[in-house]
Amino acid sequence: MALRILGSCHLVRSKFLPLRRTYRKMTRTRKIFGISLSLILINLAAIMERADEHLLPSVYKEVSEAFHVGPTDLGYLTFVLKFVQAVSSPLAGIFVLYYDRPTVLGMGTVFWSLSTAAVGFSQHFLQVSLWRAINGIGLAIVIPALQSFIADSYLDGVRGRGFGMLSLVGSVGGIGGGAVATVMAGQEFWGIPGWRFAFIMMALLSSLIGVLVFLFVVDPGRKLTITNENGNISERNNLIPRSSLPLPKPSYLSVFKDSWTAMKSVMKVKTFQVIVLQGTVGSLPWIAMVFFTMWFELIGFDNSQSAGLISLFATGCALGNLLGGSIADHMSYLYPNFGRIMCAQFSSFMGIPFSWFLLTVIPQSVNSWFTYATTLFFMGLIISWCGNCANNPMFAEVVPPKHRTMIYAFDRALEGSFASFAAPIVGLISEKVYGYDPKSVNLVSGSTKEAFALSRGLLSMMAVPFGLCSLFYTPLYVIFRRDRDSARLLSSKEQEMI
Repeated sequence: MALRILGSCHLVRSKFLPLRRTYRKMTRTRKIFGISLSLILINLAAIMERADEHLLPSVYKEVSEAFHVGPTDLGYLTFVLKFVQAVSSPLAGIFVLYYDRPTVLGMGTVFWSLSTAAVGFSQHFLQVSLWRAINGIGLAIVIPALQSFIADSYLDGVRGRGFGMLSLVGSVGGIGGGAVATVMAGQEFWGIPGWRFAFIMMALLSSLIGVLVFLFVVDPGRKLTITNENGNISERNNLIPRSSLPLPKPSYLSVFKDSWTAMKSVMKVKTFQVIVLQGTVGSLPWIAMVFFTMWFELIGFDNSQSAGLISLFATGCALGNLLGGSIADHMSYLYPNFGRIMCAQFSSFMGIPFSWFLLTVIPQSVNSWFTYATTLFFMGLIISWCGNCANNPMFAEVVPPKHRTMIYAFDRALEGSFASFAAPIVGLISEKVYGYDPKSVNLVSGSTKEAFALSRGLLSMMAVPFGLCSLFYTPLYVIFRRDRDSARLLSSKEQEMI
């Protein structure tokens, strides 16, 4: 499949490369408010990616009504998306060996925008499942490329802040996409149900951003050194993005050989292994949280109130991403070998008391809206640090720059494939253990019994995984320094050879 897409990408590249080259010559040095146009477009892509991820969970109740399914089946939709996204993530690492990241991002955006529109037109639950799987392929290609782009755009000492800013602006998409979809879900637009119209609108916006990224973004990590007729290195040519020069079509053998070499290099890094281990359990609560909107509506909150609660939680997470990244940057300056690890352990551990208070202590009543809102905001502010304060910056330090996309891709693959089971497990626990009955749900006023059952299913997939995640960070106190020093030594040797 990867090779087939590679071939298609060569055909598209040959047609659009002259136009793209012209645009990039015009915009390479352009800045808006002191920020490069490339970074602005990359962050817009992150906004659309996060909005797309939050779209379906925000309309779970309407999808449940339209297709007559319960939490278990809805959980399978999230499982299909996350599992396919996980197993397809290595495609991003393979593609960036031959194409610059704007090309990869544009290709991934096509996958997710088309599949998102198709979900809006689907008439059967099986069709929705199929298109969610295809949506997962697009997200799998885009997310690692976005992460490695940011890793190459910032220095080690401020990389946490860079990832935090990416997550912050991405969260704007999650907040906007989730809130808008939830509000639109209860209405009709030109005879189209609101939840379907939201999918179609999201697809159009995603396609537009994908085209802009493909045309205008310059990859910071793709530079070529070209010698002139006298055998000397030309500085002008050294600044030319690789995407502006013709590339040979990769053979099957070269794709396999290069990919296998990169995979082996990434997989043997001990820091990578430990972070993936904690991520397999640490990702479970975040996948389970896709049921938050449905849970609030079962309690009795209307669409606008539920959207407000989810937006406050997402706002807390957005600010927490930047806060955690900035604090970890400062801690890594004071304690270079374990500052980031300490921040990650604190953040993941705090998920335990917050989950317990949210799901068991607060009365499940519409009168508790303010208590839910306050708890969700501070919960998001504290428990959202790990990826940006530790995981992503540390990944960038333990492998050479050329393997950064590959390490982010494999992290998504290994963590996501396991965590994708969280959503259907929440549904199964709610139905089989705590007696959730889809037929008893009142879509207008909510259902207290079903809300209680779903909250207990959520608690089982949040409190314990948060605790294990915090514990599994511990080995990094010993091995991170060794892996970081080895990567720096390898990079310096490669620079000397160049």
